[in-house]
Amino acid sequence: MNKKSAASRRNFLKQISLLTASTALAPIVLSEVSAQQMYPRKIRTAEKVNLACIGIGNRGGEIINDLFKTGHCTIVALCDTDMGAPPTQKIITKFPGVPQFQDFREMFEKMSDKIDAVVIGTPDFSHFPATMLAMSLGKHVYVEKPMAHTFNEVELMMRAAKKYGVVTQMGNQGHSDPNYFQFKAWTEAGIIKDVTAITAHMNNPRRWHKFDPKIKSLPAAEPVPASLDWDTWLGTEQFHDYNKDYINGQWRCWYDFGMGALGDWGAHIIDTAHQFLELGLPTEINMLYAKEHNPFFFPYSSTIEFKFPERKNMPPCVITWYDGLDNLPTVPAGYGTVELDPNIPPPSNGTIAPSKLNPGKIIYSKELTFKGGSHGSTLSIIPEEKAKAMASKLPEVPASPSNHFENFLLACKGQEKTRSPFEIAGPLSQVFCLGVIAQQLNAKLKFDPAAKKFVNNDLANKLLVGTAPRREWKKYYKL
Repeated sequence: MNKKSAASRRNFLKQISLLTASTALAPIVLSEVSAQQMYPRKIRTAEKVNLACIGIGNRGGEIINDLFKTGHCTIVALCDTDMGAPPTQKIITKFPGVPQFQDFREMFEKMSDKIDAVVIGTPDFSHFPATMLAMSLGKHVYVEKPMAHTFNEVELMMRAAKKYGVVTQMGNQGHSDPNYFQFKAWTEAGIIKDVTAITAHMNNPRRWHKFDPKIKSLPAAEPVPASLDWDTWLGTEQFHDYNKDYINGQWRCWYDFGMGALGDWGAHIIDTAHQFLELGLPTEINMLYAKEHNPFFFPYSSTIEFKFPERKNMPPCVITWYDGLDNLPTVPAGYGTVELDPNIPPPSNGTIAPSKLNPGKIIYSKELTFKGGSHGSTLSIIPEEKAKAMASKLPEVPASPSNHFENFLLACKGQEKTRSPFEIAGPLSQVFCLGVIAQQLNAKLKFDPAAKKFVNNDLANKLLVGTAPRREWKKYYKL
């Protein structure tokens, strides 16, 4: 596809024409392991994990620093499509002499035998090919949340992780913090039981843009920065002209590249409830509110209802997700204060914008109501009088033996098991993929979790797969 013809794809109908012809999931093909595959190297307890880093600026750089601080890894390769960007240069300066690459494919071709594991801190849409190639080469993978950009990509990643026998961890770091161990202990003790509804919300000013919702086409072409390999940055995605509003975190806002506030924060808010309540996949995903809906970027505000069926001896559960500055959920009597929670990381620029309601959740069971925050923030029983009455019945919550980054590296050495491996993080990520489809179509959708397809919307089924990858990237869907 030449740039002129590709750049003409500027409206939603043309985007949809690039979807796969199938109305169900694309065939899942995992080829036989090639003779070149390197099985995971057995790493001795006293050794350090040889870690390659893909996506080293901004959040990627923060993850690299956190992994390095554990003392369990050696940084052996740095890869980023823009090695001249200021955030990227910070990591390059910190690790002088480490081999540098702009394309992870070249990195693996030249250094595969020197790499035990990779950390992937790239935009959502580019998690998939790097993760699939790494796993096929026997490399352990730490990838930021959400796992991938489409339902089908997540499905492939889960199957590949099982096939290749590698250690995996999704980067919802609160899954190794106090909330994880508290939720687990309280569920096992029967304190959290018979949950029928959850309100999940992200309403602070972080992540919101000021794009015009009346736009008729994607942003106009701008000169590509000299240090940026734009073609490699696009990866599997069909060609787009470069625009500054696609990079440096803004990619989260566009359907073509990101997963919006739901994909960004859902993994920090819904994760423990999803795992320990064994929610799996929903049967209905209903778009209740979409402010300034348009075909190009996520709504300014969204309310999405996810209906999960009865499971084992647990009742049906409805999660209602709220995002947007003016889309706050109602809170129950006795909710208490809404001051900023120190467990929730500030924006990457170091400032804290005022917020009416912290990101978090309210969990309603038949007997109790719980108030929780985001990331590692622990739950409290509300109102306060009820919490005092329950205090003597609460089980002891064990301390975390390792943070999320150390947990991954120790798992690479066989000393621990990861807490957010793909078999746990995958279905959670797929919930977000389903929510994004409801946002994109502004529709009420019915889903069959067993068949993994929608039963009332053919277009939604095509979006489970997404746009066809560019020709040179198709092979990653067959690994």
